[in-house]
Amino acid sequence: MSRILIAGESWITTSTHIKGVDEFTAHSYTEGVGQLRTALQSGGHEVVHLPGHLVPANFPETQDQLSEYDVIVLSDIGANSLQLAPNVFDRAIPGRDRLGELATWVRGGGSLLMIGGYLSFSGFQARAAFQHTAIVDVLPVSLLEGDDRFEAPAGLRASVVEATHPALGGVDTEWPLLLGYNKTVLKQGSTLVATINGDPLVAVAQIGAGRSAVFTSDCSPHWAPLAFCEEWPGYSAVFNGIVGWLTAR
Repeated sequence: MSRILIAGESWITTSTHIKGVDEFTAHSYTEGVGQLRTALQSGGHEVVHLPGHLVPANFPETQDQLSEYDVIVLSDIGANSLQLAPNVFDRAIPGRDRLGELATWVRGGGSLLMIGGYLSFSGFQARAAFQHTAIVDVLPVSLLEGDDRFEAPAGLRASVVEATHPALGGVDTEWPLLLGYNKTVLKQGSTLVATINGDPLVAVAQIGAGRSAVFTSDCSPHWAPLAFCEEWPGYSAVFNGIVGWLTAR
């Protein structure tokens, strides 16, 4: 059993309601971690979820803190949330380069998975902003400079490159449609496991003594329809396969 930290996969929505000449605002909190957490727990793993609004204050920032986990998952949470701790952003007090610490941890034997979304990789209008951080050196893919989203409202189907790779968890059925992904470029020396629209979907790499992987589409709606993340048995198999590969030594 592995202990997994999932950072991100939550959001707060503010809406303005206008009724005639009157208006009011309402706020809601949503988590998108459910399908992934359930899938990994079904594989026997312990899952700790760190919601997006708690990441700036609570994301691990030392090697010892990172080493409390076997796998760190970054999913739909931008680089700024990891780098701008309250003391740094609010009080201008120098702090840790948490992405630098994370990269060092991976090279030393840790395991990292980045999952796609509007605030993953380069992201929506490049606001995820990982492309200029230390984390790019330990990913199996290179990131684009601008907005890297590929929206596919009619759906795209994954193509398996290495059917026997353990990161696929033995999945041998046709994949349900996905509605988008983050475009990336496979690095030399990385292993391409599955593609979407000719671009990397699942890719893995050995990084020093550690390992990293990417799943460039979403683990929950909207890029991952319910037919993919709730109804397809391969969903659990793939994500448990990726975690299994990451932690195999």
